[in-house]
Parts: sequence; C-alpha cells; structure tokens
Amino acid sequence: MTTWQIVRVVAGAFILLSLALGIPGSPLFVSQWWLAFTAFVGVNLLQSGLTKWCLMETILRKLGIQPGA
Repeated sequence: MTTWQIVRVVAGAFILLSLALGIPGSPLFVSQWWLAFTAFVGVNLLQSGLTKWCLMETILRKLGIQPGA
C-alpha cells in the first residue's frame, strides 16, 4: 500500500467508527460527541485536498512507506 491509500483507509475507518459510536440508534453508541471526531476527520481531508499537504502522509513517508503516484 502507498501512503495515500493508507491515509484514505484510516480516514474511512475513523469516520465509520466514530459514526457507529456517535449515532444514538447504533448498537455501539457511546456519546454524540463522537460526531465531533467525524467532523475533525472531514475537515482534515478537506484541508489536505486544498493544500496538497497531509501530516499523516508525511509521517508515513518518514516511516519508509512508499508515496503513491
């Protein structure tokens, strides 16, 4: 996997998990405050799309994971 693929997989997993923990009808419901985490991930995806810079991708590159094409 390349860095951009890992970033998207992790972001998608975070969004789905935080929705499961934040929506009252979910069997995994904990608190609606988990929806703030969903918003945080969304804002970070928007920011990285506009600025073409992502902190997680930078960290993954420093860990030796190949950047995507």
